Amino acid sequence: MMPAYWIAHVNINDAQQYQNYIDLAPLAFKKYQARFIARGEKAASLEGEKFTKHVVIEFPDYQTALDCYHSEEYQLAKKQREDVAKAMITIVDGLA
Repeated sequence: MMPAYWIAHVNINDAQQYQNYIDLAPLAFKKYQARFIARGEKAASLEGEKFTKHVVIEFPDYQTALDCYHSEEYQLAKKQREDVAKAMITIVDGLA
């Protein structure tokens, strides 16, 4: 099985309300065997839209990453994020 990666870029407009997302999202990540590879704000955005927070999460495979995103647990967390942050999330296959 090839791993897959969830790559997220986020701009947070309300850090206090965003905490609700932070409290809920780990339930989905744990359930789907996610492993955080990178997470932080120190980054050089060389092209495209600029975001302030960047996250790379490894999953066992592509389908597991998709299942995590579409899970009840993650969708509940996502609702908490929708009005207080802008996110760009991409899921990509890893290399064999």
